[in-house]
Amino acid sequence: MRLLDILLGRSRPAAPDLDRLFALPAAAIAMEATAGFRPTGLGSVCFAPVEGAAFEEAELEIRALLAGDAARLGGQVEVSRDAYGYAWLLSRRSPADLPGLVGDLHTVNSVLEAAGFGPQLLCSLVGFSDHRDRRLALIYLYKRGAFYPFAPLPGERRDNTLELQVKAAVAEDLPIEQELTRWFPVWGAPGL
Repeated sequence: MRLLDILLGRSRPAAPDLDRLFALPAAAIAMEATAGFRPTGLGSVCFAPVEGAAFEEAELEIRALLAGDAARLGGQVEVSRDAYGYAWLLSRRSPADLPGLVGDLHTVNSVLEAAGFGPQLLCSLVGFSDHRDRRLALIYLYKRGAFYPFAPLPGERRDNTLELQVKAAVAEDLPIEQELTRWFPVWGAPGL
């Protein structure tokens, strides 16, 4: 940290640590026990696509890795673009295979990072639902190295109470983004 940052009370955000994704299965146990939410088997990675052969090669490598693994294990992989032009890679697994889903998300992030496209990574999310069919996602912000819950309601509203409840439930298992202003909504995200 630089002297000026110290004097002004600024802190640097945590560096990305993709291995933090592997803590999601433990957090899922806490979420089920405290809030009744279970994994849906859906997860996705959002990234800003760039033009060029290197990025296309990385994307082909990701598709090949995940398609082969998904076919072998009964999962599916889909790529889509949202209204803002961001690419989403969605992985579908059995809801009981959260470790496999986390492995898929880690693979996508790792391949893009290793190919020099870490700055294009935005977030990864894992979907959850409860017996009332309420939806929830745990979102990993790549550039912040932290997670936050997102609980959408109809009409592009959020269930802030549920988000804070889930934050408390998973705080021992996951690094939580402390700045609530960075808990961005991801309306209509694949996997949610």
